[in-house]
Amino acid sequence: MYLNKYQILLKTVELGNITRAAEALGYTQSAVSRAVADLEREWDLELLTRSHSGVALTSDGEALLPYIQAVCNAGKELEEQVAELHGMTQGTLRVGTFASVCIHWLPFIMKEFLHRYPGIHFELVSKWEFAEVEDLVRRGRVDCGFLGLPAGPGLDTFPLRRDELLVALPPDHPLADAPFYPMERFAVDPYICIPEERDLEIGLIFQEEGVHPNLQYTVNDDFAVLAMVEQGLGVSIRPELVLRHTGRRFAAIPLERPRWRDIALAVRSGKLPSPLTARFLECVQEWIGTDK
Repeated sequence: MYLNKYQILLKTVELGNITRAAEALGYTQSAVSRAVADLEREWDLELLTRSHSGVALTSDGEALLPYIQAVCNAGKELEEQVAELHGMTQGTLRVGTFASVCIHWLPFIMKEFLHRYPGIHFELVSKWEFAEVEDLVRRGRVDCGFLGLPAGPGLDTFPLRRDELLVALPPDHPLADAPFYPMERFAVDPYICIPEERDLEIGLIFQEEGVHPNLQYTVNDDFAVLAMVEQGLGVSIRPELVLRHTGRRFAAIPLERPRWRDIALAVRSGKLPSPLTARFLECVQEWIGTDK
């Protein structure tokens, strides 16, 4: 009973809203509110501040959050050990990810994994930045996470694939069939970018090459970038994985000096992955080996 209340509190904090937490957990709004209120009454502490914009942790709630998370993680590990004894027929796997992996890899990986272990449930948490996925793994909010290398401290990483960074060009661009895109050309062609905080690896390329791109547009979505490229509004550097199966017409060629991002699956360091996470890692590595 207490573990359930802790999980409700964590989901409410994660989503910042009681209504959204209730929807995510399959409870009524009043049930979520009552669970949080019960904890506050039992501990004689205010855990959340409530406003029209949502909820947030109080200072007391912030102090208790790591311990609540630890209890929930321990409970999940216990459930996974029981599931292991039952042949992995039950359990929940929490996976941190980013958009292109979530679209182009995870549906196929999940299908294969569920074919092997049909009783498992997935909880996917998608973030824009690798650092956000790192934080989810490090804090135990997810069991494992897809991210780019190098990763920060506190994580064990398992490299999966090198994803080449390519230049997306309008289909009628004069360099559409060229063997590579000259770096100095970025100062000429209109450039379409993703916000810098979400595209650090691309910004680093320009810094290292000493090139100032002819920045014309900033948009928040890879698919918006490609729609604009298709219409001849500019060029952009995007990972090869992003350029797969988009339904858009564009050319994609390597940079003058080829660049890659390294995608890995990460778990918290310091202990072995749980049985369920270990099985998922095996499945991911096998599927990556067959994906062309």
